Amino acid sequence: MTSGENTEQPTPGQPTPDQPASDGSGRTGLEPAARWKLIGPGLVVAGTGVGAGDLVATLSAGAKFGYALLWAVVLGTVFKIALVEGAGRYVLASGRTIFQGWRSLGRWTGWYFGPYIVIWGLVYGATAMSSSALPLVALFPNGPDLKVWAIGMGLVGFAIVWLGRYGFVEKIVALFVGIMFLTVVGAAILATPNLPDMLPGLVPTIPDGALVNTLAVAGGVGGTITLAAYGYWLREKGWASPGWMRVMRLDNGVAYAVTGVFVVAMLIVGAELLYSANIALATGDKALVDLSDVLDERYGEVFGKVFLLGFWASSFSSLIGVWNGVSLMFADYLGTSRGLAKDDPRMLSGGSYYKAYVLWLTFPPMALLFLNEPVGIILAYGVLGAIFMPFLAITLLGLLNSDRTPREWRNGVTTNVALGACALLFLAVGANELYKAVTGVF
Repeated sequence: MTSGENTEQPTPGQPTPDQPASDGSGRTGLEPAARWKLIGPGLVVAGTGVGAGDLVATLSAGAKFGYALLWAVVLGTVFKIALVEGAGRYVLASGRTIFQGWRSLGRWTGWYFGPYIVIWGLVYGATAMSSSALPLVALFPNGPDLKVWAIGMGLVGFAIVWLGRYGFVEKIVALFVGIMFLTVVGAAILATPNLPDMLPGLVPTIPDGALVNTLAVAGGVGGTITLAAYGYWLREKGWASPGWMRVMRLDNGVAYAVTGVFVVAMLIVGAELLYSANIALATGDKALVDLSDVLDERYGEVFGKVFLLGFWASSFSSLIGVWNGVSLMFADYLGTSRGLAKDDPRMLSGGSYYKAYVLWLTFPPMALLFLNEPVGIILAYGVLGAIFMPFLAITLLGLLNSDRTPREWRNGVTTNVALGACALLFLAVGANELYKAVTGVF
């Protein structure tokens, strides 16, 4: 399959994916029920973006500060809606990929993005495999060790995405989103949230010592580079013109409504089960294993195991989404940088450039699983990764306020304010991450 093909066969009377709206309004001519059936790329963004790290950050915030940072969860969700909608709007309105848009802003974008995507892929590959393996080690304590499970997860993810069949990836991620919803929201329901206690948390305040947690929660709700990958999933879905704009916005809104439910549910769990009982957790992804032990004690061993399944679904859906979406970005980056035609098969889904990055994400990172402290690579990853989100927000401001985007699809005042606030927030998050990366070494 090439990426220009429509993976969804139109029903009789349904417009083809490249059919623009006749009145310029962005209407597709589809009935509401038909639009709901098309939702998919947004769920892939949600399933990919909400990984174990996001759940841990929100869980830790709830465990330390109760509901005081609920407003930051809501704000982070709104910011991510603005970023993903902006990326999707640019792709549909301009007919270009997001990297082609970045290139139009100057060669400096490629100088940043090239090293970033290579180093990020190496470190993220090891991180995603380890995160996917951790709940399996807890579920099967007498089974293989973490490294073996991690390598196994990498190989399974590799097999799923190798051919670049987006429709298959979408169905698997949607299944995992369903598992995450049942387990994470189920844990929140069991925790019986105190609604009157939640309401003051909607008022923006930062408790003493909570600045870092506030930045982590507001800036970590659902993805980093995967937000920019949304445009490539639109292309794979067959949405390729302004005629799909309203469907895209519905898709994006549903995705981040689901994301918001996930993180609010985890905040509830942290506030009700941990903050109220003054229970401390381990750091990193192991905090979720600790939480499963708490659930075991409160509600029985079965639910603790079910929650570990949700933890695994969260981590493995992120792995699959990144293996597919970021590989599409890399293929576009390499082909565009080399001046290839946009329909060159090497640049498309399942092409040689795509497969090269899938290999890069899978096999070299396995070596990092055997290193205790890959300090140099982690430092470089922290330095480059810390500035990706402000890079995305700032470049979207440039793309969506200029003649690179048709006038009717450019930003309004509200969107510019939201993207400007995103840039400031993520610059603060990036500075904090950069500080931690440097002080962690020295």
